[in-house]
Amino acid sequence: MMTGVWTDLVGQERVAELFDRAAKGAMTHAWLVTGPPGSGRSTAAVAFAAALQCVSNGCGECKDCRMVFEGTHSDVTVIDTEGLSIGVDVARDIVRKAAMYPAVGGWQVIIVEDADRLTEQAANALLKSIEEPSPNTVWLLCAPFAEDVLVTIRSRCRHVVLTTPSVTDVARFLVRKEGIDEPTARAIASATQGHIGRARALAKDPEARERRREIASIPIELRSLEGVMSAAERIVAEAQARSASLCDELDVKELGDLRTSWGVEDKGKRPSGYAGALSTLTKEQESRRKRIARDEIDRVLLELMSVLRDVLTVQLGVDGELINLDLAVGATDLANRTTSGKTLDSLEAITQCRNALLANAAPQIAMERMFLRMVS
Repeated sequence: MMTGVWTDLVGQERVAELFDRAAKGAMTHAWLVTGPPGSGRSTAAVAFAAALQCVSNGCGECKDCRMVFEGTHSDVTVIDTEGLSIGVDVARDIVRKAAMYPAVGGWQVIIVEDADRLTEQAANALLKSIEEPSPNTVWLLCAPFAEDVLVTIRSRCRHVVLTTPSVTDVARFLVRKEGIDEPTARAIASATQGHIGRARALAKDPEARERRREIASIPIELRSLEGVMSAAERIVAEAQARSASLCDELDVKELGDLRTSWGVEDKGKRPSGYAGALSTLTKEQESRRKRIARDEIDRVLLELMSVLRDVLTVQLGVDGELINLDLAVGATDLANRTTSGKTLDSLEAITQCRNALLANAAPQIAMERMFLRMVS
């Protein structure tokens, strides 16, 4: 079992060993960490940053390690955008930070969690700093796939690939870290298909587990036009509520910070340029809300696909454990009520819905069309 800063890298022993050797001397100044959603890209990057700042190369308990994990270390900067992209202005700020000498640690570490969201202009702004970094600067770029990052950037980075953890690895981690029983841990690990963040969230929150079960049950229980309308409305409303819960407070804070930086008061003339800055902020906030809501809906669609794959597994008589262990009875019932052709058509409807949402289709309409195909 991995120890120190590496304990939360589930099923990534090879990556932990690579980073551990680098922290002890086999160093590279620019890294590209890729892996499927939930595999632990950001976790791996932060753990490596802690190992670099730790005098014991990653004990996990010292002041430096704790500060890195708490996000308060002055020499570790994490860029985690909530918008649809990372613009050139943010990139230039990162470059200025990367050029600074470490204040207390041995390295100035820059972690870009969503490097795939760098615009081309932003990536070009980072290029020279990544190509010729300061002696004590380390770049850690994270993305789902190497191809998601501009070729001129990725060609200058050492590539580290994370894999999807196995159900067994995730279940063991949940038992050890969250203290839940093994059957529940295995059901969660299977349902989340190796997504560590989602698995931990469900392990901590029984109500969230029940909500996931209700959503995943929709293909099994969907029988009527009324059900179509209700299911689409519920999914969209919950996604918007989730987005609002994450954005409302942050939006108010950002607006307050903008007003303070421009010296704007409740009454009086606005400084020249403030209107443009306010417009830019408003667009960024709207973009963030849209992305979060879209991501929430897409997560639900993936849940629905996993249930239909279970149904198809039963219909085709394929050996192997189902994904949604808590819905095995319902999946078997639906398999007996329909045909494999119908199940494949329903899966295609979900795929088309995901594509429509990527093309900025109205979520409510796209979801209704998808569910109509499932019941027709």
